[in-house]
Amino acid sequence: MLQELFTPSVQHWLDLVGIFVFAISGALLAVRKNFDVFGIAVLAEVTALGGGLFRDLIIGAVPPSAFTDLGYFVTPLVAAALVFFLHPEVERTQVAVNIFDAAGLGLFCVTGTVKAYDYGLGLTASAALGLATAVGGGVLRDIIANEVPSLVRWDRDLYAVPAMVGSTIIVVAIHFDALSAFTSGAAVVTAFVLRLLAMRFHWRAPRAWHRRSSATELPEETP
Repeated sequence: MLQELFTPSVQHWLDLVGIFVFAISGALLAVRKNFDVFGIAVLAEVTALGGGLFRDLIIGAVPPSAFTDLGYFVTPLVAAALVFFLHPEVERTQVAVNIFDAAGLGLFCVTGTVKAYDYGLGLTASAALGLATAVGGGVLRDIIANEVPSLVRWDRDLYAVPAMVGSTIIVVAIHFDALSAFTSGAAVVTAFVLRLLAMRFHWRAPRAWHRRSSATELPEETP
């Protein structure tokens, strides 16, 4: 089904673009945490490939693509090298990085959902793995960097919700036998736009109703 939506060449290049921008975000966090060159490379690889690795292991697509396609492994290293030498310049283009990251989020939640369904998972499980594909690398990045994952922080703009919406659109389209390049593209664009709007207007998920906690904010990241 995935091959019917995108040609193998287009799919490969879209994956590499998503991997690259996710790797940039991981490498930048490593620089902020004062990691050495090895730590920068590790965080770039984990952020870029973690979600896809988790998905492939769950559905039994082994060995995972990250270990069978050299481009998947090398691309995060290129991003890490770029950040290592040019991180001040990369930091100044953070808005552009965020835009590409949002695009990668939209793309990966869709391709992850479709691939999971291709391997025989039900609609709900496929949507869940689509979400995991999109956000899993970021969760692993934050854990390794000793941060509360951004995914569960109330003081961060919505990230998982746009991916959930994108995955949901895909499973609804599958259910009604309406999955096509158009509906898949619509899901990607919807997740992408929702993420951009969340960053622009600082949309955040609500906290517990009538919560009694006195906490007002979580610790900021170490510069």
